[in-house]
Amino acid sequence: MKKVKEETLYDAAELFKVFGDSTRIRILYSLIDNKEKNVNEIAKELGMNQSAISHQLRILKNSKLIKNKRKGKMVCYSLNDEHVYNIIAQGIEHTEEK
Repeated sequence: MKKVKEETLYDAAELFKVFGDSTRIRILYSLIDNKEKNVNEIAKELGMNQSAISHQLRILKNSKLIKNKRKGKMVCYSLNDEHVYNIIAQGIEHTEEK
């Protein structure tokens, strides 16, 4: 394995902290089908209120795990890239192993 800067390891640890919240994992999993969803759709799917979802979406966006796109007055969210998809998919696969 190649040598990695200490700063990069610190940043990776900070990224993994974001995955330490079950609500954020549930949001990411709801976006795994690569379909864009707005806050209301995510809130309804997860049975949570819009403000709680918005707060978590802000954290996920600041961590570059999701991206947003404005559609008129609505903002839709999706996974940022294939890396995020792979992290979530592999985490679930690993957890489901017996």
